Amino acid sequence: MIEVANRLHSVEEYYFSKKLREVNLLKANGKPILNLGIGSPDLRPPEKVINAIVASLKEDKAHQYQGYQGIPELRKAISSFYNEHYSVSVSPLTEVLPLMGSKSGIMHISMAFLDKGDQVLIPNPGYPTYASVTKLLEAEPIYYDLEETNNWLPNIEALKKLDLRKVKLMWVNYPHMPTGTKGNESLFKSLIAFAKAHDIIIINDNPYSFILNEHPESILSIEGAKEVCLELNSLSKTFNMAGWRMGMLLGSHEHLMQVLKVISNIDSGMFYGIQRGAIEALKCSKLWYLSLNSVYQRRRTLVWELADKLNCTYDKTAMGLFVWAKLPPFFKAEEFIDKLLKENDIFITPGTVFGTNGEGYIRISLCNTIEILKEAIARV
Repeated sequence: MIEVANRLHSVEEYYFSKKLREVNLLKANGKPILNLGIGSPDLRPPEKVINAIVASLKEDKAHQYQGYQGIPELRKAISSFYNEHYSVSVSPLTEVLPLMGSKSGIMHISMAFLDKGDQVLIPNPGYPTYASVTKLLEAEPIYYDLEETNNWLPNIEALKKLDLRKVKLMWVNYPHMPTGTKGNESLFKSLIAFAKAHDIIIINDNPYSFILNEHPESILSIEGAKEVCLELNSLSKTFNMAGWRMGMLLGSHEHLMQVLKVISNIDSGMFYGIQRGAIEALKCSKLWYLSLNSVYQRRRTLVWELADKLNCTYDKTAMGLFVWAKLPPFFKAEEFIDKLLKENDIFITPGTVFGTNGEGYIRISLCNTIEILKEAIARV
């Protein structure tokens, strides 16, 4: 067998890709598994979004290659969306870049700015893809601690004491996944000042800002942010369009053009119909968000009840698509979820998937019906 690239020795298969094979095998063998681990919205997108993509299929240009920067109407819709909901002004011509999902954006940004041996500040706990992409590009992840005692926020003073000479990027993610902690103006200002002082680009990954949150925030709303910050966003969670693969990157023209160099050599533009549907999603009224969150509020109440049955504790002020729950003392996260899977046919994500600081925690998804959540409670 031909030897694989050395970069593959630095990463493992994505946890959920591997674990879901085990879960699906149990299902195939007749086990009634309840999957409470994955953040894949089970609700439908707005009806007008589906109608828009269906109608677009009749247009001749729908079946052609599309521009690398998306159609002008989509960039304008993204710009208007940011202005309305985040009070952020961005030029649709130069400061908006549609993406085929924000996950691919993590790779494209990293490819644009990282060389072998460069360093990247990565939250612990945090989204595993930040670290795996860094390793695939032969850069070095430098993990910074997020801890419950500091409300899962970065300790900027501790970061300043690190040797930052090789650090080029810093990943942040507020509202935070997996803990549900919300960012704030003070945090964003501190991060921007830190980035300017040490010549670092900060990327805020911001797909959860509308889920169980009445006041969405963007790091780009802070004066001077565009000089050192990029922001990723996505329609996956806010509009139940995870499978559509529709994301966006916002920031300065200079930074976005570097990312575009990568994208234009990898794909041939986003499918036209998805762009038309995304435009309609971005125009949704406040009624959409109220309706969506009313469903998640009911589900979260049941997940809290499930966490209580598991003798876990949790923060009722947290937001987002998950409940981050602390296990009773002396329990290990992976041992706990394996026991739950074996004895109760329930799959929940162990906190260790997101880093060493996730030990002793579990993450429960809200992407399940009331009936499924009640069944999980009954089993426990």
